[in-house]
Amino acid sequence: MISREYLREHTDAVREGLALRGTTDVDVDELLELDEQWRDLKARGDELRHERNEVSSEIGQLKQAGKDDEAQEAIERSQELKAEIADVEDRAEDLKADLDRALLEIPNVPQDDVPPGEDESDNVEVRREGFGDLRVDAEEVTPHYELGEQLQIIDEDRAAKVSGGGFFFLKGDGARLEHALIQFMLDIHREQGYTDVFPPIPVTSESMRGTGQLPKFNEDAYRVGGGEHDDYEDDDLWLCPTAEVPVTNMYRDEILLDEDLPLKHQAYTPNFRREAGEHGTETRGIVRVHQFNKVELVNFVRPEDSDERLEALVGEAEEVLDRLGLPYRTVLLCGGDLTFASARTYDIEVWAPGDDMDHGPDEGGRWLEVSSASNFEEFQARRAGIQYRPEHHESAEYIHTLNASGLALPRVMVAILEYYQNDDGTVDVPEALQPYMDGQEVIEGHDPVGEGALGEN
Repeated sequence: MISREYLREHTDAVREGLALRGTTDVDVDELLELDEQWRDLKARGDELRHERNEVSSEIGQLKQAGKDDEAQEAIERSQELKAEIADVEDRAEDLKADLDRALLEIPNVPQDDVPPGEDESDNVEVRREGFGDLRVDAEEVTPHYELGEQLQIIDEDRAAKVSGGGFFFLKGDGARLEHALIQFMLDIHREQGYTDVFPPIPVTSESMRGTGQLPKFNEDAYRVGGGEHDDYEDDDLWLCPTAEVPVTNMYRDEILLDEDLPLKHQAYTPNFRREAGEHGTETRGIVRVHQFNKVELVNFVRPEDSDERLEALVGEAEEVLDRLGLPYRTVLLCGGDLTFASARTYDIEVWAPGDDMDHGPDEGGRWLEVSSASNFEEFQARRAGIQYRPEHHESAEYIHTLNASGLALPRVMVAILEYYQNDDGTVDVPEALQPYMDGQEVIEGHDPVGEGALGEN
């Protein structure tokens, strides 16, 4: 959240940031008018309190001087001032609430060097890795959803029976590969200095507001209800859309010590997103689903260190793909593609050769985002009340927060199945993952729950 002071003192920067993002539903002039009205009321309240204090002092003096009539007039004036002060304070409180709600709807101001653009087509490629000696030809690759069925390691039909569309079962070697990837990623990030956190999955509305998921994106999140009772009660809990939410809010309303920074936490969680209005574009496969596993990297740093930390954070996420031997690229997001809370974001996109969606590389296939590494500066910290006390400073300041996926699992799984597949329909296990699968080198596939046709009893 940007502060009222920032809006007031850097109005042009806010306007330019909104224009860069293509945001048209924020009325800056209206917000400035609300702020001015609030400040006028606060000033009027101060004047009235000062006058009442003077009148209160006069009352004692008048009584002491035996001027009872004048003292009574002063008492009545004091009561009038008290009522007027209460009215002014109520109006100021209502205005502040309106202003605070409106400020929650303003996205973060992009950094100066964020490139202009409307959508992902305007993002700027920073680097591309792993395309020197490709092991597959995209024109001959079987898409992961077909291969997953053939190997009987992905089961979307049974998942639809259990949970509806947008969910999937991983079976046998598919499930083993998922577990191996999770532990592999956690091990890499421990080497990079991350501390493990295993957070709760349900999170409150306050936590969702703290990281910027609410109020803008409530339709994409899963709200937790109270059960199947007639007297249904809302538990004010949401299923975790990303570990960024619980891990960032660990320190909500706290003041951290300078000597404890930087803090680097990693967390594995399942994540839940409705993908409102989007899932229908991916009718097959596990690219866009409602539940997926992810290892998240969350950083808390001094403001002067956050830009450098973002560059390092991108490298920490990229290392997973480097060790897996998967081709990928890293892009700097343009203003129109930035997330609501981010001031600067890099996306890491793995190459999936199995589908040609008309926006992949020259080699065919397509790019799948597996990580967004973002610097939120003090945007989240201000919403969540996370501060730190700089060395030799008496007053606390807002900290800077950053995060990145390290990585999101389903799309890494897609890339492995499509990039490491063989002509005979098997899939090589990347060498880095083999120790996590008891030395298994090839996925040949079998159905651990039986090969009978899917049907009703």
